[in-house]
Amino acid sequence: MKNRTVQLIYQSVYCAFALVGTLGGIGFFYNQFYWDFYIYFTNISSYLCFGVMLAELIQTAKRKDDGYVSVCPRLKFISMLGTLLTFMVFNIMIAPQRDAAFNQTIGCVMFHMVLPVMFIADWFLFYEHGKVKWSYPLISTILPLVYCAFVYIHAAILGFDTSIMNNMGRDPLIYPYFFLNPEKVGTWGVVKWIAILLVAFIVTGYLFCGLDRLLRKKQKKED
Repeated sequence: MKNRTVQLIYQSVYCAFALVGTLGGIGFFYNQFYWDFYIYFTNISSYLCFGVMLAELIQTAKRKDDGYVSVCPRLKFISMLGTLLTFMVFNIMIAPQRDAAFNQTIGCVMFHMVLPVMFIADWFLFYEHGKVKWSYPLISTILPLVYCAFVYIHAAILGFDTSIMNNMGRDPLIYPYFFLNPEKVGTWGVVKWIAILLVAFIVTGYLFCGLDRLLRKKQKKED
């Protein structure tokens, strides 16, 4: 879809929702401060998506004519897989273990459901397809791997002290997700979970590569 007006509206709505989600994620709407916001992959990947979409909005606003969005296609792909990972892991693995009321807070709904779906739909609707390279899924693993490194470097800085609890008081701050906590799943359990998620990440990336080729054929017919 090349329509500049539609793109501007969509990107503006996303950025507005992302701002609401960011404020909700730090506790703005609940008269408290969620000081542990920086440790969660959900927040980090969502901030990345917010930045990409803001860049899209600026590009579209500067452009005078209709056309496809073309902001950083590689970074778009990486951040898209990151937010999809957020969506899948939360809704399948994490949400069932948490208090349903907390899962329905503004920040949680925005970052785990609304924004991931909108961000991926943006790629389907407004980007020119046929541009995704087969190396992108492998390059995209940098995001979750750097995040894992960050988690354990952060844990080392805090002396692997599991007595420091997160904002909810349920889990150690240094292990934001159960599958990264060797005290819960064991060291090999952590390795296994990371390997499983990476494989799923890569396979999903190649599925999107295939979809990109199919969508390009459709775009060529429409153009």
